[in-house]
Amino acid sequence: MRFPIPEAGEGQVLVRIHIIGICGSDIHVYHGKHPFTKYPVTQGHEVSGEIMALGKDVKDFTIGQKVTIEPQEYCGKCYPCTHGKYNLCEELKVMGFQTTGTASHYFAVDASKVTPIPENMGYEEGAMIEPLAVAVHAVRRAGDVAGLKIAVIGAGPIGNLVAQTAKGMGAAQVMVTDVSDYRLKLAKECGADFVVNTKDKEFGAAMLESFGTDKADIIYDCAGNDITINQAIRCARKGSTIILVAVFADMAKADLAVLNDHELDMNTTMMYRHEDYVKAIEMVEDGKIFLRPLMSRVFPFDQFKQAYEYIDANRETAMKILIDVQS
Repeated sequence: MRFPIPEAGEGQVLVRIHIIGICGSDIHVYHGKHPFTKYPVTQGHEVSGEIMALGKDVKDFTIGQKVTIEPQEYCGKCYPCTHGKYNLCEELKVMGFQTTGTASHYFAVDASKVTPIPENMGYEEGAMIEPLAVAVHAVRRAGDVAGLKIAVIGAGPIGNLVAQTAKGMGAAQVMVTDVSDYRLKLAKECGADFVVNTKDKEFGAAMLESFGTDKADIIYDCAGNDITINQAIRCARKGSTIILVAVFADMAKADLAVLNDHELDMNTTMMYRHEDYVKAIEMVEDGKIFLRPLMSRVFPFDQFKQAYEYIDANRETAMKILIDVQS
């Protein structure tokens, strides 16, 4: 089915979409298992493109400018919105989940949701600014990580980016764990100090071997299951911090008695805000983040379904799958 090219309304820009990234949440939607999505829905929230038209009263943008899109739609009136935390809006809708996503050749969007990317940045990297902003926001939830020892559970795209971001923000040492040797090898290539397969070595022993008896200052759970969250709780240094980055698919069963007894700070993270996009772009420009090693394969736009099937068939080795909309 073909639709007419949309027009840029007042305060909007028209973006010609170039690249769309697929994330784990998209796969949940594809399988009909995303708890906060109503069907039918057009997907696409990790995106890059170029501005083709400016709506009335739009300033500070130019035709042909490379951009990425921040996919949050928020009310601007609730308590989180009026206190600088619009990523927690009480009425939050995310493009590709609760509202129309960017999986189209052209997309009209409010200029306030558009962030320029450097001209020397490829569209593939531009589409990965969104997941990198997730990592930036997650790392910042711990405050200043400079000089700290960081453990990251899960070496998928987000875990890899959290590890890279922590290192880029000055962490002293970063350990990444997973059950995939392939993903751990990639994490090592991207700068992790220690990588450990927890099929072969228990998580607590791995922390002692990597960091010594003081263990990690912060543990980021980027896997999100009962095994990993309880690894973090039971093995964390007393009085340290755990930050849950991953989204649990089911109700969690966590050892809150140990969490309480060890006076652990359990924190969470939700998406990002504009400043996280700005920082993400800055870190890529400064050479502190490597995005290309995470790009597993690019599919043309007319093979969107085949891209999902490829991910399902290659769960261990498929890191970031991209869709070239203009191919």
